[in-house]
Amino acid sequence: MGKATVCVAAVCAGAVCVGAAVVVRHRMRSSGRWAKAAAIVKDLEEKCGTPIGKLRQVADAMAVEMHAGLASEGGSKLKMIISFVDNLPTGDEKGLFYALDLGGTNFRVLRVQLGGKDNRVAKQEFEEVSIPPHLMVGTSDALFDFIADALKKFVDTEGEDSHLSPGRQRELGFTFSFPVKQSSIAAGTLIKWTKGFSIEDAVGQDVVGELTKAMERVGLDMRVAALVNDTIGTLAGGRYDNPDVIAAVILGTGTNAAYVERAHAIPKWHGLLPKSGDMVINMEWGNFRSSHLPLTEFDQAMDVESLNPGEQIFEKVISGMYLGEILRRVLCSMAEEAAFFWTPDMSAMHHDTSSDLKVVGTKLKDILEISNTSLKTRKLIVELCDIICIRGARLSAAGILGILKKLGRDTVREGEKAEIRYSVGRWAHSNDGSGVGAALLAASHSLYLEVDDS
Repeated sequence: MGKATVCVAAVCAGAVCVGAAVVVRHRMRSSGRWAKAAAIVKDLEEKCGTPIGKLRQVADAMAVEMHAGLASEGGSKLKMIISFVDNLPTGDEKGLFYALDLGGTNFRVLRVQLGGKDNRVAKQEFEEVSIPPHLMVGTSDALFDFIADALKKFVDTEGEDSHLSPGRQRELGFTFSFPVKQSSIAAGTLIKWTKGFSIEDAVGQDVVGELTKAMERVGLDMRVAALVNDTIGTLAGGRYDNPDVIAAVILGTGTNAAYVERAHAIPKWHGLLPKSGDMVINMEWGNFRSSHLPLTEFDQAMDVESLNPGEQIFEKVISGMYLGEILRRVLCSMAEEAAFFWTPDMSAMHHDTSSDLKVVGTKLKDILEISNTSLKTRKLIVELCDIICIRGARLSAAGILGILKKLGRDTVREGEKAEIRYSVGRWAHSNDGSGVGAALLAASHSLYLEVDDS
């Protein structure tokens, strides 16, 4: 996983530093100013350093926190949420299944025709729907009625080649990427809204129950077979493609990881051990923190001024929501100490491979109207992007190593494979891993019920 992995996800904020809102046009002809700028870059590089020894310390700390989070509720910064997903897709799944992926201001509905091992995903269709802003702050009934109505309209477009088994109710995998306390594979109480939603009467309610009632109100006969978050949906999709996949990581605006744990290794699990012997764990690893994380004064200042100071520290050094803000703060420091300040679209500039760094120059001109920048200046900007993004990528890799250490899979054994499925960003397209994964979980749970009842 290289620097591009994290930086594709880093569609970074371009807000101009309030204290430096006036465009600065200094060219840094003065060697003294260049020396100060270079000193800031060197200091940042040292503090963001991720040598192998430090990465191993981060991985060890991740594994320790995973153990603590599995031992008891609140025992770790990692929530280690029991998902109630104890069997993942195998490829044997057959039939017509739907998915609803709700994770922000848009939601996606998908229809997947599964053909078993011979035909796998025979067909899939999807549609994206924008949620009107007033519904994000309205009532639970209004929001879920809107979603259910859109889902019904999508179902009504079923063609003759969509085959529902005779006598069977349509089944839905529901990807709900907001904090919930899950009580079964198909039930979860909303803890709080995020991402601009604020619907008070939905908090504390079972979101599956709310959706089910809305589907009944619009006359849609459908059962929610699985409630999952996007990370678990990505894991399910990965397992369907490759039986060696044991974990999934989301690297987007935020970040998270889920993996397959041995059920007997979860002390806080008090129910009967599942027949599969496995349980998928939603780590909520964005909240991981350790004294071994290479944090700078820029990270610390950003954390203090964030909406959740002291929380989501790991997320704040590896995810797209924060990387551009870190860069902005470094440049603000240069504005103050070296009369140097530009606020770029970090991702575009980081991927500028032209000999004269033309994209970097264009961004500086378009955003802050600074024209005719020198190649020397552009190279300095790219170097800052490299430092911040490489740190994020290497720390992400250390987190993944921590998962493998917890499972005892961090060393290569003959004949044994362990693969990680990751999702970079979450753009709407027909191959959306978390959405299709939710449909696959609905299918696998449906098969599991049939076998269990026979």
